Amino acid sequence: MPREKSSAYVCSSCGHDEPKWMGRCPSCGEWNTFKEIKGVSALAASLAVPPPARQLLADTDPTPPERFPTGIAELDRVLGGGLSPGTAILLGGEPGIGKSTLMLQVAASLPGTGLYVSGEESPGQLKTRADRLKLKQDSLEILCETDLDTLIAILNQKVPAYLVVDSIQTLVSAEAGSIPGTPNQLKIVGHRLTSWAKGHGVPLFLIAHVTKEGIIAGPKVIEHLADTVLYFDHSSTDLRILRASKNRLGSVDEAGLFQMDAGGLKPIVNPAGFFLEHRKTGPPVGSAVAAVYEGSRILLVEIQALTVSAKGTGGRVYSDRIEAARISRIAAVLERHAGLRLSDQDIYINVAGGLRICDTGAELAAALALVSARSEKALPANLAVFGEISLAGEIRAVPHMRRRAKTAVDSGLKNWISAESGDDKEKFPGMGYRTSLIKEAAAWVLSRS
Repeated sequence: MPREKSSAYVCSSCGHDEPKWMGRCPSCGEWNTFKEIKGVSALAASLAVPPPARQLLADTDPTPPERFPTGIAELDRVLGGGLSPGTAILLGGEPGIGKSTLMLQVAASLPGTGLYVSGEESPGQLKTRADRLKLKQDSLEILCETDLDTLIAILNQKVPAYLVVDSIQTLVSAEAGSIPGTPNQLKIVGHRLTSWAKGHGVPLFLIAHVTKEGIIAGPKVIEHLADTVLYFDHSSTDLRILRASKNRLGSVDEAGLFQMDAGGLKPIVNPAGFFLEHRKTGPPVGSAVAAVYEGSRILLVEIQALTVSAKGTGGRVYSDRIEAARISRIAAVLERHAGLRLSDQDIYINVAGGLRICDTGAELAAALALVSARSEKALPANLAVFGEISLAGEIRAVPHMRRRAKTAVDSGLKNWISAESGDDKEKFPGMGYRTSLIKEAAAWVLSRS
Protein backbone atom coordinates (compact mmCIF):
# COMPACT_ATOMS: atom_id res chain seq x y z
CA MET A 1 0.00 0.00 0.00
CA PRO A 2 1.54 3.36 -1.00
CA ARG A 3 2.60 5.61 1.84
CA GLU A 4 0.73 8.91 2.16
CA LYS A 5 2.83 12.00 1.57
CA SER A 6 3.81 13.83 4.73
CA SER A 7 4.82 17.01 2.90
CA ALA A 8 5.18 18.53 -0.53
CA TYR A 9 7.27 21.29 -2.09
CA VAL A 10 5.36 23.91 -4.05
CA CYS A 11 6.72 26.65 -6.33
CA SER A 12 5.64 30.05 -5.03
CA SER A 13 5.79 31.47 -8.56
CA CYS A 14 3.60 29.10 -10.59
CA GLY A 15 2.13 26.59 -8.10
CA HIS A 16 3.93 23.52 -9.46
CA ASP A 17 4.49 20.90 -6.73
CA GLU A 18 7.15 18.19 -6.36
CA PRO A 19 7.67 15.43 -3.76
CA LYS A 20 11.14 16.81 -2.94
CA TRP A 21 12.91 20.17 -2.95
CA MET A 22 14.40 21.37 -6.23
CA GLY A 23 16.59 24.39 -6.93
CA ARG A 24 14.92 25.26 -10.22
CA CYS A 25 11.24 24.87 -11.00
CA PRO A 26 10.77 22.63 -14.06
CA SER A 27 7.50 24.40 -14.90
CA CYS A 28 8.33 28.13 -14.85
CA GLY A 29 12.14 28.01 -14.68
CA GLU A 30 12.43 30.18 -11.56
CA TRP A 31 15.20 29.48 -9.03
CA ASN A 32 14.81 28.87 -5.27
CA THR A 33 11.02 29.22 -5.27
CA PHE A 34 10.06 25.85 -3.73
CA LYS A 35 8.50 26.00 -0.25
CA GLU A 36 7.73 23.01 1.94
CA ILE A 37 4.10 22.50 2.92
CA LYS A 38 3.38 19.94 5.60
CA GLY A 39 0.71 17.31 5.03
CA VAL A 40 -0.41 18.07 1.48
CA SER A 41 0.57 20.37 -1.33
CA ALA A 42 -0.13 24.07 -0.91
CA LEU A 43 -2.42 24.14 -3.90
CA ALA A 44 -4.51 21.23 -2.67
CA ALA A 45 -4.71 22.71 0.82
CA SER A 46 -5.71 26.10 -0.50
CA LEU A 47 -8.30 24.91 -2.96
CA ALA A 48 -9.94 22.23 -0.81
CA VAL A 49 -13.63 22.95 -0.22
CA PRO A 50 -16.45 20.77 1.14
CA PRO A 51 -18.07 18.74 -1.65
CA PRO A 52 -21.54 19.98 -2.67
CA ALA A 53 -24.62 17.82 -2.25
CA ARG A 54 -25.65 15.84 -5.32
CA GLN A 55 -29.07 16.34 -6.89
CA LEU A 56 -30.93 15.29 -10.01
CA LEU A 57 -31.02 17.78 -12.83
CA ALA A 58 -34.78 17.22 -13.12
CA ASP A 59 -35.21 18.34 -9.48
CA THR A 60 -33.15 21.51 -9.89
CA ASP A 61 -34.99 24.80 -9.47
CA PRO A 62 -34.67 26.69 -12.80
CA THR A 63 -35.66 30.04 -11.29
CA PRO A 64 -32.94 32.58 -12.12
CA PRO A 65 -31.26 34.31 -9.20
CA GLU A 66 -32.76 37.52 -7.92
CA ARG A 67 -31.18 40.69 -9.28
CA PHE A 68 -30.98 44.19 -7.87
CA PRO A 69 -29.74 47.35 -9.61
CA THR A 70 -26.31 48.83 -8.99
CA GLY A 71 -27.60 52.37 -9.41
CA ILE A 72 -25.66 52.82 -12.67
CA ALA A 73 -27.80 51.92 -15.68
CA GLU A 74 -24.92 51.34 -18.11
CA LEU A 75 -23.27 48.89 -15.70
CA ASP A 76 -26.57 47.06 -15.18
CA ARG A 77 -26.88 46.74 -18.96
CA VAL A 78 -23.48 45.06 -19.26
CA LEU A 79 -24.10 42.80 -16.25
CA GLY A 80 -27.35 41.58 -17.78
CA GLY A 81 -29.84 43.35 -15.53
CA GLY A 82 -28.06 43.96 -12.23
CA LEU A 83 -26.29 42.12 -9.42
CA SER A 84 -27.12 38.74 -7.92
CA PRO A 85 -26.15 37.50 -4.44
CA GLY A 86 -22.81 35.70 -4.44
CA THR A 87 -21.83 36.95 -7.91
CA ALA A 88 -18.06 37.32 -8.49
CA ILE A 89 -17.20 40.11 -10.95
CA LEU A 90 -13.68 40.68 -12.27
CA LEU A 91 -13.03 44.21 -13.57
CA GLY A 92 -9.89 44.93 -15.62
CA GLY A 93 -8.52 47.96 -17.38
CA GLU A 94 -5.52 50.21 -17.87
CA PRO A 95 -4.23 52.30 -14.94
CA GLY A 96 -6.22 55.51 -14.55
CA ILE A 97 -9.07 54.44 -16.82
CA GLY A 98 -11.67 54.62 -14.01
CA LYS A 99 -11.89 51.20 -12.34
CA SER A 100 -11.64 52.51 -8.77
CA THR A 101 -13.86 55.49 -9.61
CA LEU A 102 -16.59 53.20 -10.93
CA MET A 103 -16.38 50.94 -7.89
CA LEU A 104 -16.68 53.89 -5.50
CA GLN A 105 -19.72 55.13 -7.41
CA VAL A 106 -21.28 51.66 -7.29
CA ALA A 107 -20.52 51.35 -3.58
CA ALA A 108 -22.29 54.67 -2.93
CA SER A 109 -25.42 53.42 -4.72
CA LEU A 110 -25.78 49.85 -3.41
CA PRO A 111 -28.00 49.17 -0.38
CA GLY A 112 -26.52 48.07 2.91
CA THR A 113 -23.05 48.60 4.35
CA GLY A 114 -20.27 47.34 2.11
CA LEU A 115 -16.52 46.91 2.51
CA TYR A 116 -13.91 48.41 0.19
CA VAL A 117 -10.54 46.66 0.59
CA SER A 118 -7.68 48.72 -0.79
CA GLY A 119 -4.14 47.43 -1.14
CA GLU A 120 -2.92 50.39 -3.18
CA GLU A 121 -4.50 53.59 -1.80
CA SER A 122 -4.60 54.93 1.73
CA PRO A 123 -7.85 55.80 3.54
CA GLY A 124 -7.06 59.49 3.02
CA GLN A 125 -6.74 59.04 -0.72
CA LEU A 126 -10.05 57.18 -0.92
CA LYS A 127 -11.72 59.87 1.19
CA THR A 128 -10.36 62.63 -1.07
CA ARG A 129 -11.67 60.88 -4.19
CA ALA A 130 -15.09 60.26 -2.65
CA ASP A 131 -15.33 63.92 -1.62
CA ARG A 132 -14.39 65.05 -5.14
CA LEU A 133 -17.03 62.78 -6.62
CA LYS A 134 -19.57 63.98 -4.01
CA LEU A 135 -20.51 60.42 -3.10
CA LYS A 136 -22.49 59.09 -0.18
CA GLN A 137 -20.01 57.75 2.38
CA ASP A 138 -21.97 56.70 5.48
CA SER A 139 -22.69 53.18 4.18
CA LEU A 140 -19.19 52.20 3.04
CA GLU A 141 -16.41 50.84 5.23
CA ILE A 142 -12.81 50.85 4.04
CA LEU A 143 -9.96 48.52 4.96
CA CYS A 144 -6.34 48.81 3.87
CA GLU A 145 -5.08 45.23 4.12
CA THR A 146 -2.97 42.95 1.91
CA ASP A 147 -2.88 39.72 3.97
CA LEU A 148 -5.53 37.27 2.78
CA ASP A 149 -5.88 35.35 6.05
CA THR A 150 -6.41 38.57 8.00
CA LEU A 151 -9.00 39.72 5.46
CA ILE A 152 -10.95 36.44 5.64
CA ALA A 153 -10.97 36.63 9.45
CA ILE A 154 -12.34 40.20 9.33
CA LEU A 155 -14.99 39.21 6.81
CA ASN A 156 -16.14 36.33 9.02
CA GLN A 157 -16.47 38.66 12.01
CA LYS A 158 -18.85 40.98 10.14
CA VAL A 159 -20.25 39.96 6.77
CA PRO A 160 -20.64 43.03 4.52
CA ALA A 161 -23.50 43.58 2.09
CA TYR A 162 -20.97 43.60 -0.76
CA LEU A 163 -17.19 43.42 -1.11
CA VAL A 164 -14.78 45.35 -3.35
CA VAL A 165 -11.11 44.28 -3.57
CA ASP A 166 -8.76 46.83 -5.18
CA SER A 167 -6.76 45.10 -6.45
CA ILE A 168 -6.49 41.30 -6.36
CA GLN A 169 -2.78 41.49 -7.27
CA THR A 170 -1.98 43.17 -3.95
CA LEU A 171 -3.33 40.38 -1.71
CA VAL A 172 -0.85 37.84 -0.33
CA SER A 173 -1.48 34.33 0.98
CA ALA A 174 1.20 32.87 3.26
CA GLU A 175 0.65 29.46 1.65
CA ALA A 176 1.89 30.72 -1.73
CA GLY A 177 5.02 32.60 -0.68
CA SER A 178 5.65 36.25 0.04
CA ILE A 179 5.58 37.78 -3.45
CA PRO A 180 2.17 39.26 -4.41
CA GLY A 181 0.80 39.02 -7.92
CA THR A 182 2.41 35.69 -8.85
CA PRO A 183 0.25 33.12 -10.66
CA ASN A 184 0.11 30.88 -7.60
CA GLN A 185 -0.94 33.81 -5.39
CA LEU A 186 -3.70 34.76 -7.79
CA LYS A 187 -5.00 31.18 -7.93
CA ILE A 188 -5.25 30.85 -4.17
CA VAL A 189 -6.49 34.39 -3.47
CA GLY A 190 -9.07 34.25 -6.25
CA HIS A 191 -10.40 30.85 -5.22
CA ARG A 192 -10.70 31.64 -1.52
CA LEU A 193 -12.41 35.01 -2.09
CA THR A 194 -14.91 33.70 -4.65
CA SER A 195 -15.66 30.64 -2.48
CA TRP A 196 -16.25 32.88 0.54
CA ALA A 197 -18.49 35.24 -1.44
CA LYS A 198 -20.63 32.44 -2.86
CA GLY A 199 -20.87 30.73 0.51
CA HIS A 200 -22.14 33.93 2.16
CA GLY A 201 -24.19 35.26 -0.78
CA VAL A 202 -22.14 38.46 -0.99
CA PRO A 203 -21.57 40.21 -4.35
CA LEU A 204 -17.81 40.40 -4.95
CA PHE A 205 -15.95 42.90 -7.16
CA LEU A 206 -12.32 42.11 -7.95
CA ILE A 207 -10.29 44.86 -9.62
CA ALA A 208 -7.37 43.59 -11.70
CA HIS A 209 -4.51 45.23 -13.54
CA VAL A 210 -3.94 44.55 -17.22
CA THR A 211 -0.76 43.84 -19.12
CA LYS A 212 0.57 45.98 -21.97
CA GLU A 213 -1.33 43.70 -24.36
CA GLY A 214 -4.59 44.75 -22.65
CA ILE A 215 -5.43 41.45 -20.95
CA ILE A 216 -5.83 40.83 -17.23
CA ALA A 217 -2.44 40.08 -15.67
CA GLY A 218 -1.98 36.62 -14.26
CA PRO A 219 -3.25 33.19 -15.31
CA LYS A 220 -6.52 32.76 -17.20
CA VAL A 221 -7.78 30.66 -14.28
CA ILE A 222 -8.74 33.90 -12.56
CA GLU A 223 -11.28 34.55 -15.29
CA HIS A 224 -12.71 31.03 -14.92
CA LEU A 225 -13.32 31.66 -11.23
CA ALA A 226 -15.40 34.78 -11.87
CA ASP A 227 -19.03 34.78 -12.99
CA THR A 228 -18.54 37.95 -15.03
CA VAL A 229 -15.38 39.44 -16.52
CA LEU A 230 -15.54 43.12 -17.46
CA TYR A 231 -12.99 45.19 -19.36
CA PHE A 232 -12.69 48.96 -19.60
CA ASP A 233 -11.70 50.11 -23.08
CA HIS A 234 -10.03 53.52 -23.36
CA SER A 235 -11.03 54.86 -26.78
CA SER A 236 -10.58 58.64 -26.50
CA THR A 237 -9.75 61.33 -23.97
CA ASP A 238 -13.02 61.12 -22.04
CA LEU A 239 -14.96 58.17 -23.48
CA ARG A 240 -14.95 54.89 -21.57
CA ILE A 241 -16.44 51.68 -22.98
CA LEU A 242 -17.25 48.82 -20.60
CA ARG A 243 -17.60 45.36 -22.14
CA ALA A 244 -18.11 41.83 -20.82
CA SER A 245 -15.86 39.09 -22.19
CA LYS A 246 -17.64 36.50 -20.03
CA ASN A 247 -21.03 36.58 -18.35
CA ARG A 248 -22.70 33.52 -16.85
CA LEU A 249 -25.83 35.53 -16.01
CA GLY A 250 -26.30 37.58 -19.17
CA SER A 251 -25.11 38.48 -22.64
CA VAL A 252 -21.55 39.39 -23.62
CA ASP A 253 -22.73 41.56 -26.52
CA GLU A 254 -23.71 44.62 -24.50
CA ALA A 255 -21.48 47.68 -24.02
CA GLY A 256 -21.71 50.41 -21.41
CA LEU A 257 -20.75 53.92 -22.52
CA PHE A 258 -19.43 56.48 -20.05
CA GLN A 259 -17.81 59.91 -20.11
CA MET A 260 -15.12 60.70 -17.58
CA ASP A 261 -15.02 64.19 -16.07
CA ALA A 262 -14.22 65.81 -12.73
CA GLY A 263 -17.45 64.39 -11.29
CA GLY A 264 -16.59 60.79 -12.16
CA LEU A 265 -18.01 58.42 -14.76
CA LYS A 266 -21.25 59.70 -16.28
CA PRO A 267 -23.45 57.39 -18.40
CA ILE A 268 -23.97 58.75 -21.90
CA VAL A 269 -27.60 59.85 -22.23
CA ASN A 270 -27.89 59.69 -26.03
CA PRO A 271 -25.58 56.88 -27.16
CA ALA A 272 -27.21 56.55 -30.60
CA GLY A 273 -25.94 59.89 -31.90
CA PHE A 274 -23.12 60.48 -29.45
CA PHE A 275 -20.38 59.77 -31.98
CA LEU A 276 -21.82 62.29 -34.45
CA GLU A 277 -22.21 65.26 -32.10
CA HIS A 278 -19.02 66.87 -33.41
CA ARG A 279 -20.38 67.13 -36.95
CA LYS A 280 -21.66 70.61 -37.77
CA THR A 281 -21.67 70.45 -41.57
CA GLY A 282 -22.00 67.81 -44.28
CA PRO A 283 -19.72 64.76 -44.41
CA PRO A 284 -16.16 65.31 -45.66
CA VAL A 285 -14.59 63.25 -48.41
CA GLY A 286 -13.92 59.67 -47.28
CA SER A 287 -16.57 59.65 -44.54
CA ALA A 288 -19.67 57.47 -44.16
CA VAL A 289 -22.08 57.05 -41.26
CA ALA A 290 -22.73 53.43 -40.27
CA ALA A 291 -25.74 52.29 -38.26
CA VAL A 292 -24.22 49.47 -36.20
CA TYR A 293 -25.91 47.06 -33.81
CA GLU A 294 -24.15 47.06 -30.44
CA GLY A 295 -25.68 44.68 -27.91
CA SER A 296 -29.37 45.61 -27.89
CA ARG A 297 -29.18 49.13 -29.32
CA ILE A 298 -28.24 50.93 -32.50
CA LEU A 299 -25.29 53.34 -32.59
CA LEU A 300 -24.42 55.75 -35.38
CA VAL A 301 -20.68 55.98 -35.96
CA GLU A 302 -18.58 57.73 -38.57
CA ILE A 303 -16.19 55.56 -40.57
CA GLN A 304 -13.35 57.53 -42.14
CA ALA A 305 -11.22 56.34 -45.06
CA LEU A 306 -8.08 57.72 -46.68
CA THR A 307 -6.26 56.36 -49.73
CA VAL A 308 -2.79 57.43 -50.86
CA SER A 309 -0.44 56.04 -53.47
CA ALA A 310 1.48 53.07 -52.10
CA LYS A 311 5.14 53.67 -51.38
CA GLY A 312 6.09 50.09 -52.17
CA THR A 313 5.14 47.56 -54.78
CA GLY A 314 1.71 46.95 -53.25
CA GLY A 315 -0.77 48.72 -51.03
CA ARG A 316 -1.23 48.07 -47.32
CA VAL A 317 -4.18 48.43 -44.96
CA TYR A 318 -3.91 50.34 -41.67
CA SER A 319 -6.94 49.77 -39.44
CA ASP A 320 -7.27 48.91 -35.77
CA ARG A 321 -10.92 49.68 -34.88
CA ILE A 322 -12.18 47.50 -37.72
CA GLU A 323 -10.34 44.28 -38.46
CA ALA A 324 -7.72 44.97 -41.15
CA ALA A 325 -8.44 41.65 -42.88
CA ARG A 326 -12.07 42.69 -43.34
CA ILE A 327 -11.01 46.01 -44.91
CA SER A 328 -8.67 44.14 -47.26
CA ARG A 329 -11.55 41.90 -48.32
CA ILE A 330 -13.85 44.88 -48.93
CA ALA A 331 -11.16 46.60 -50.99
CA ALA A 332 -10.73 43.47 -53.11
CA VAL A 333 -14.49 43.27 -53.72
CA LEU A 334 -14.59 46.94 -54.77
CA GLU A 335 -11.73 46.43 -57.20
CA ARG A 336 -13.19 43.27 -58.70
CA HIS A 337 -16.90 44.15 -58.85
CA ALA A 338 -17.04 47.98 -58.81
CA GLY A 339 -14.02 48.79 -60.96
CA LEU A 340 -12.34 50.82 -58.19
CA ARG A 341 -8.58 50.36 -58.28
CA LEU A 342 -7.21 50.06 -54.75
CA SER A 343 -4.37 47.54 -55.03
CA ASP A 344 -1.85 50.34 -55.62
CA GLN A 345 -3.11 52.38 -52.67
CA ASP A 346 -2.29 52.46 -48.97
CA ILE A 347 -5.63 52.37 -47.16
CA TYR A 348 -6.22 54.02 -43.78
CA ILE A 349 -9.46 53.33 -41.90
CA ASN A 350 -10.55 55.04 -38.69
CA VAL A 351 -13.70 55.02 -36.57
CA ALA A 352 -14.43 58.46 -35.13
CA GLY A 353 -14.70 58.31 -31.35
CA GLY A 354 -12.63 55.13 -31.15
CA LEU A 355 -15.44 52.56 -30.94
CA ARG A 356 -14.28 49.10 -31.97
CA ILE A 357 -16.71 47.68 -34.55
CA CYS A 358 -17.39 43.98 -35.10
CA ASP A 359 -20.88 44.26 -36.63
CA THR A 360 -20.97 43.04 -40.25
CA GLY A 361 -23.58 45.72 -40.93
CA ALA A 362 -20.78 48.30 -41.03
CA GLU A 363 -19.15 46.75 -44.11
CA LEU A 364 -21.22 48.70 -46.64
CA ALA A 365 -20.36 51.96 -44.86
CA ALA A 366 -16.66 51.09 -44.96
CA ALA A 367 -16.96 50.28 -48.68
CA LEU A 368 -18.69 53.57 -49.51
CA ALA A 369 -16.16 55.50 -47.42
CA LEU A 370 -13.44 53.97 -49.61
CA VAL A 371 -15.42 54.88 -52.74
CA SER A 372 -15.65 58.47 -51.52
CA ALA A 373 -11.97 58.65 -50.62
CA ARG A 374 -10.78 57.19 -53.92
CA SER A 375 -13.10 59.33 -56.06
CA GLU A 376 -12.53 62.44 -53.91
CA LYS A 377 -16.29 63.03 -53.78
CA ALA A 378 -18.19 63.36 -50.52
CA LEU A 379 -21.22 61.16 -49.91
CA PRO A 380 -24.69 62.76 -49.84
CA ALA A 381 -25.56 64.65 -46.67
CA ASN A 382 -27.70 63.06 -43.94
CA LEU A 383 -26.99 59.55 -45.18
CA ALA A 384 -26.80 56.42 -43.00
CA VAL A 385 -25.49 53.13 -44.38
CA PHE A 386 -25.91 49.51 -43.28
CA GLY A 387 -25.33 46.23 -45.06
CA GLU A 388 -22.95 43.29 -45.41
CA ILE A 389 -20.59 42.81 -48.36
CA SER A 390 -20.15 39.36 -49.94
CA LEU A 391 -17.23 38.19 -52.07
CA ALA A 392 -19.58 38.08 -55.06
CA GLY A 393 -20.11 41.82 -54.88
CA GLU A 394 -23.55 41.48 -53.30
CA ILE A 395 -25.01 43.56 -50.50
CA ARG A 396 -26.73 41.32 -48.00
CA ALA A 397 -29.36 42.16 -45.43
CA VAL A 398 -28.36 42.41 -41.77
CA PRO A 399 -30.45 41.99 -38.60
CA HIS A 400 -32.63 44.84 -37.31
CA MET A 401 -32.66 46.82 -40.55
CA ARG A 402 -35.87 48.67 -39.68
CA ARG A 403 -34.48 49.67 -36.29
CA ARG A 404 -31.29 50.92 -37.93
CA ALA A 405 -33.27 53.07 -40.36
CA LYS A 406 -35.51 54.42 -37.59
CA THR A 407 -32.55 55.31 -35.36
CA ALA A 408 -30.88 57.14 -38.24
CA VAL A 409 -34.03 59.10 -39.05
CA ASP A 410 -34.64 59.97 -35.39
CA SER A 411 -31.06 61.31 -35.22
CA GLY A 412 -31.54 63.59 -38.23
CA LEU A 413 -30.19 61.32 -40.99
CA LYS A 414 -33.25 61.13 -43.20
CA ASN A 415 -31.55 59.23 -46.04
CA TRP A 416 -30.24 55.70 -45.91
CA ILE A 417 -28.88 53.01 -48.19
CA SER A 418 -29.00 49.29 -47.48
CA ALA A 419 -29.54 45.86 -48.98
CA GLU A 420 -32.73 44.58 -50.51
CA SER A 421 -34.70 42.47 -48.07
CA GLY A 422 -37.45 40.13 -49.15
CA ASP A 423 -38.62 39.62 -45.57
CA ASP A 424 -39.34 43.29 -44.92
CA LYS A 425 -42.40 44.33 -46.95
CA GLU A 426 -43.15 47.32 -44.75
CA LYS A 427 -41.67 50.60 -45.85
CA PHE A 428 -38.79 51.86 -43.73
CA PRO A 429 -38.89 55.40 -42.32
CA GLY A 430 -37.04 58.14 -44.16
CA MET A 431 -35.93 58.15 -47.79
CA GLY A 432 -33.90 55.09 -48.64
CA TYR A 433 -32.29 53.31 -51.53
CA ARG A 434 -32.03 49.54 -51.67
CA THR A 435 -29.79 47.52 -53.90
CA SER A 436 -28.28 44.06 -53.94
CA LEU A 437 -25.02 45.01 -55.72
CA ILE A 438 -22.09 47.03 -54.44
CA LYS A 439 -21.52 48.36 -57.97
CA GLU A 440 -25.00 49.93 -58.00
CA ALA A 441 -24.58 51.35 -54.50
CA ALA A 442 -21.29 53.02 -55.48
CA ALA A 443 -22.82 54.47 -58.64
CA TRP A 444 -25.85 55.76 -56.71
CA VAL A 445 -23.86 57.68 -54.10
CA LEU A 446 -21.45 59.12 -56.68
CA SER A 447 -24.33 60.35 -58.84
CA ARG A 448 -25.65 62.35 -55.87
CA SER A 449 -22.32 63.70 -54.64
